[in-house]
Amino acid sequence: MGATHETFSGKVLFLDRDDINTDEIIPAKYLTEITKTALKPYLLEDLKLEGFDPARDISDTQVIVTRSNFGCGSSREHAPWALEVNGINLVIAQDFSRIFRQNMYNCGMMAVELSAEQIEQLFSRFSQGPCTLRTDLAAMTFTFSSTGRESLTLPFSISGFDRTLVEAGGWVEFADSSY
Repeated sequence: MGATHETFSGKVLFLDRDDINTDEIIPAKYLTEITKTALKPYLLEDLKLEGFDPARDISDTQVIVTRSNFGCGSSREHAPWALEVNGINLVIAQDFSRIFRQNMYNCGMMAVELSAEQIEQLFSRFSQGPCTLRTDLAAMTFTFSSTGRESLTLPFSISGFDRTLVEAGGWVEFADSSY
């Protein structure tokens, strides 16, 4: 079953780079794996980013905040699957590759776009220390909090159909309940 809206809150991982592609999210050599769970240890294995260590930084993460064009490259569904099996059901970026974005919603996950100014504000205020996010899907707001810093609440929007997919747990669950 796909994600539920309760899983869109938690520890935030900031990835300060544009154009993180699907090969960096899950390397192509693992595409022969036949279960989502088999992808778990390889998430972001090939991501080259100063100070980033996937073995250390992915643990207990539920949300990624990054820059623009996240999920570019191939159209593989394995990229959202690798995020999902690691407990990451929400990626927030300035924009996404179209196919990656739709694959996220098809899996019952969220790929939410915020403006470049909002993304910059999040990086400048929250990327230096532990940060958590609370998502209120009903109110369509994100509340970011960090130890020793005041919190910040930002509105977000997703299409009505994408919200339906999220609430259903993904495309398969939506189709099962609707057809």
